[in-house]
Amino acid sequence: MTTNVNAMNLIIPVGSIESYSQAVGRVPVLPVEQERELARRFREEEDLEAARQLIMSQLRFVVHIARGYNGYGLPQADLIQEGNIGLMKAVKRFDPEVGVRLISFAVHWIRAEIHEFILKNWRIVKVATTKAQRKLFFNLRSRKNRLGWFSHEEVQAVAKDLGVPPQTVLEMEKRMSAHDASFDPGPDASDDDDRAFAPAAYLTDERADPATLIENANWEAHSNAGLRNAMMQLDDRSRDIVQRRWLADEGKATLQELATEYDISAERIRQLEKSAMGKIKKAMTA
Repeated sequence: MTTNVNAMNLIIPVGSIESYSQAVGRVPVLPVEQERELARRFREEEDLEAARQLIMSQLRFVVHIARGYNGYGLPQADLIQEGNIGLMKAVKRFDPEVGVRLISFAVHWIRAEIHEFILKNWRIVKVATTKAQRKLFFNLRSRKNRLGWFSHEEVQAVAKDLGVPPQTVLEMEKRMSAHDASFDPGPDASDDDDRAFAPAAYLTDERADPATLIENANWEAHSNAGLRNAMMQLDDRSRDIVQRRWLADEGKATLQELATEYDISAERIRQLEKSAMGKIKKAMTA
């Protein structure tokens, strides 16, 4: 299967990484002046043909960069595809008047897209979320040249080089060494032990049980109705005190505020509140 994607009459194979690499390797790298001229045409005239020629001339570099991320266990084709997306973003933002080659500008965008893809797909649970964690993640991967945990000396050296506390290095190493666990045993579980130790067997959420949900809803409705009936049995002043002291969503009144409003002592307000709460409790338990 082949696809014609190049104005330079190049036929790029689909489905074979090696064939693809060889094909994009045959696309000549543009001279400086031609690269700048194409970039100007795209920037000033939105010439899509010029943009395509710029992209095609840089695809070989995307392949080279993507190969540097083989140790993450992700398909090479996916890494190249993400790198190509970064390249297209770079071409869109490239300013030929700055005086740098396109690849020098694009390498940041290519790596950024590949990094984002790896962080999203390397683990079900994200191992790095902040910018500092991402930097640490990729630096640790590049320094991990052997199996096993870092020694104390290695941890101290990495922490010093990256300017982070040793504990941060240890935490990231632990995240990277962890393995994803299946929530349920799946159809290939060989025995009852596999099923018993799968998280699905013991991490049950009782709150999701329909009977429990209905029971809780009924009890809440019953309690609310009982509270309303009990409140209606209070005199207006006692009802207002309880309402503003206990049932207000925000800005609950103080004893002194109510005392000033009703022109009585704060102690008297406390006594009325206590009496009203007793009446409510008696009414709801009757």
